[in-house]
Amino acid sequence: MLIDDTTTRGLITATEVEAAAARIADSVITTPLHISERLSESTGATVYLKREDLQAVRSYKIRGAFNFMLQLTAAERARGVVCASAGNHAQGFARACNELDITGTIFVPKTTPRQKIDRIRHFGGEDVEVVIDGSTYDEASDLAKAWSARTGALIVSAFDDPRTIAGQGTIAAEIHAQLPVDPDVIVVPVGGGGVLAGISAYAAEHMPGTTVIGAEPEGAASMIAALASGRPVTLGDIDSFADGAAVRRAGDLTFEIIQHHGVPIEAVPEGRTASEMLDLYQVDGIIAEPAGALASAAIGPEGSDAPITVAPGATVVCLVSGGNNDISRYSEVLERSLVHEGLKHYFIVNFPQEPGALRRFLDEVLGPDDDIALFEYVKRSDRETGPAFVGITLGGPRDLAGLLERMDASPLQIEKVNQDSPLFRMFV
Repeated sequence: MLIDDTTTRGLITATEVEAAAARIADSVITTPLHISERLSESTGATVYLKREDLQAVRSYKIRGAFNFMLQLTAAERARGVVCASAGNHAQGFARACNELDITGTIFVPKTTPRQKIDRIRHFGGEDVEVVIDGSTYDEASDLAKAWSARTGALIVSAFDDPRTIAGQGTIAAEIHAQLPVDPDVIVVPVGGGGVLAGISAYAAEHMPGTTVIGAEPEGAASMIAALASGRPVTLGDIDSFADGAAVRRAGDLTFEIIQHHGVPIEAVPEGRTASEMLDLYQVDGIIAEPAGALASAAIGPEGSDAPITVAPGATVVCLVSGGNNDISRYSEVLERSLVHEGLKHYFIVNFPQEPGALRRFLDEVLGPDDDIALFEYVKRSDRETGPAFVGITLGGPRDLAGLLERMDASPLQIEKVNQDSPLFRMFV
């Protein structure tokens, strides 16, 4: 489907982005561009991180929320406002409600981390009510629409409205002003597509030599599905790990803009994102949520298996879109990282119910650098063997071949648990 040029450009232009930047200037900060020595060394490029995690609400979503709500008439403000959010848009929305004295209602899914819910309430104060319902962002969105129809409250879209898109696109205007020359590549995380649409629209007019690329969670690739189908489609089951970008259906308007500008989008495995979260934290000292680490997780040097390879000498900007990560999630983050990097594997081991069976397994099967990270076993006296669910962490990915060889040579019955197994998904 080809989008008419005048129709799409009438929806969002660089002029609207620039007007949004002036409008929200007193409500947001100009976030810094930091050179990532780690990513620059690994790729040979000059890699900048655009630090939207440093906004007051720790994400870029404050830009779209304020640009939307600052344009409301007195009559619209009196109606009240409502939104659905996985957490970050809600924080920007809540802060805007509080500063502009507008009554707001926020629907967040039950999977929203507690840290985000606490921050929403903090920013909104008495002006905002938080309703926790629905299993996904899309279900929360349906509830917000029903609330709007019932009460007359105005929906403040998280991504699929020109005012929201223009506000989020102000990031591109800042990048343009901050660098002496336009970057070769800007990598942007994708959920509903608002920030990618806004940045793409601005870059097309003012940074024509810059390639804007989207990075979407592999387990919730709704915009990739939309581009493949020629229209937004609703995904079935999605992986909600990157909760800030886990959307079942891409926006209609954002899809049109992204399709019109021919923006490429690459899927990023959740495990790769988890590894990048850990590197950002341990090496760079940056606390990023999963969606916030999507863009930098996507890049790698030429010849690597990275979804987006960058050429040596290129100038690359990766958007760190949010830093609202609940510390209680780091055990899951570490688990996904280890599995993705081939360092952790799961097995079902049938042990003979006799003394010394476990000792033989340790001595004869495990390698010198292997470690048992999980062992679930219940002895049953009425059976000759008893199954154990065993998680093994390796010293390095190449150690797996030797482990499997020793397992094959062992008299024990051992079965590897694959990642598509329901048993595997209980622990990862």
